[in-house]
Amino acid sequence: MRSRLLASILGTVLFAAVAARGEDPRPTVKSVGDKVMCLCGCVAILNQCPHQGCSTHDEVQVAIEKLIAEGKSEPEILQALAARYGTRILAAPPARGFHMAAWVFPGLGLIIGLVLVLVVMRRLRKPAAAPVTVPPASVDPKVLAAMEEEMKTSGLGIRGSGFGASR
Repeated sequence: MRSRLLASILGTVLFAAVAARGEDPRPTVKSVGDKVMCLCGCVAILNQCPHQGCSTHDEVQVAIEKLIAEGKSEPEILQALAARYGTRILAAPPARGFHMAAWVFPGLGLIIGLVLVLVVMRRLRKPAAAPVTVPPASVDPKVLAAMEEEMKTSGLGIRGSGFGASR
């Protein structure tokens, strides 16, 4: 009973692993054509080249068919095409060396942009600082009385100055 249960579980896991892989071991012209670029200048994937009778499309497609006939796997075909035409033929650059920048910079730019947006939004949200108010200086009552007395004697009092008096 146990061995039957164990065999059943093992079979299910094995089937799930094969099904999850979902990769056909034998490449097709279409599967490889979706991973390479057409070199005619149209900036399209090989299978989606919009030019009728594109000589570059036909040349690369024949090369793919030849490599498939030789029994090469998809990574080997892509490697052979990159060796023949350069890495510009690959739709996705290899994730090593200088080409790693094509994988790193978009994510890095996104992170930096999000940080900048957050900083700007926080600064815009922050309420303006309240103006600093200085309390009025206290005036000594003796000095105030002396100033009022002097203004009265000199005729410069507020009432006699002409300010605010209506004529």
